[in-house]
Amino acid sequence: MERLLLIDVVASVAVLALWYVVFSHYNRKKGAAALRWVQNACAGKGRILESRWMGNSRLQARIHFPSRWFENARVTMKFRPRAVPIQWLMSCWHKQKETLTFEADLDGSPSFQLEVMRHRWCAHNRGVSSRKRDDREWDIYEPGPVILTTRTHWKQDPSAELNALMSARRQDILQVHFRPESPQFSATVRLDALADPNAAAEFVSALREIAAGASTHRQ
Repeated sequence: MERLLLIDVVASVAVLALWYVVFSHYNRKKGAAALRWVQNACAGKGRILESRWMGNSRLQARIHFPSRWFENARVTMKFRPRAVPIQWLMSCWHKQKETLTFEADLDGSPSFQLEVMRHRWCAHNRGVSSRKRDDREWDIYEPGPVILTTRTHWKQDPSAELNALMSARRQDILQVHFRPESPQFSATVRLDALADPNAAAEFVSALREIAAGASTHRQ
């Protein structure tokens, strides 16, 4: 009995070890591909200086841009933690997305904090019969942009806020942050959205557009 138990333990450890090696390698292959997507998107505008793994599901890379719009630029890619079965199952359960976050300092420090978040909501009716449908119909409205900021006075003028909102909407950017402290600017996008070279190039262009808008607003 003890021998069978020992065999089961050894077999379980071997399976977990094999799982860890295989899916760590898978994440690293996916990370290498994602770095190529970023480098191709930055062609002629910036280049990757170095990259390093932070655990088995997070990859960070420093990027150099010749323009003064971005300083201390870096990207952080978050993959599903496939190497650890429990963490992987939890990420699947919560439907976590694999994302890329771009962070950088701007030419001048913003004097405000701003967070733009993009969320989508959907609803459906759960098999309500036609006889009761009139009592359970929903009216659906599309809300306008919602801005949360630390400013005490809001100015209705073309500014970094509006540029951030419009660029986030066009490029399907999930989050945009402005803050006075470093990193002063960050933007998050779904990682798989960068697999298309055109979409990746448009994402980089959107970042430059947002930074340019912020610089103009400070003048």
